[in-house]
Amino acid sequence: MAVQELVEIKFRLADGSDIGPNKYASSTTVGSLKEKLIAQWPKDKDNGPRTTNDVKLINAGRILENSRTLGESRLPVAEVPGGVITMHVVVRPPVNDKNNGKLKEDSPKKGGCACTIL
Repeated sequence: MAVQELVEIKFRLADGSDIGPNKYASSTTVGSLKEKLIAQWPKDKDNGPRTTNDVKLINAGRILENSRTLGESRLPVAEVPGGVITMHVVVRPPVNDKNNGKLKEDSPKKGGCACTIL
């Protein structure tokens, strides 16, 4: 039986605080990593993510895809033996349905122009 490689990751939030570090198997998908991150999200922080679609994980300037594993997503720059990988977390702010509907109504129609020709 092969030994599963563990990756130590900490998550850097927008306010500069961290969640972790914790160890994860390299076969863990980014989507399941996001679910674990949401479960560990500090309760005292406002505007926490509700779903995995609200979260983007960034490693070495690249947005990680939900369907890929950590092993597939890592970059050689981040592979420091015994080191901790820092992933930056971007949370999409909640959108109010009322504002969302208003934005759709006020947006210019396809092919239309909101300009004045003199």
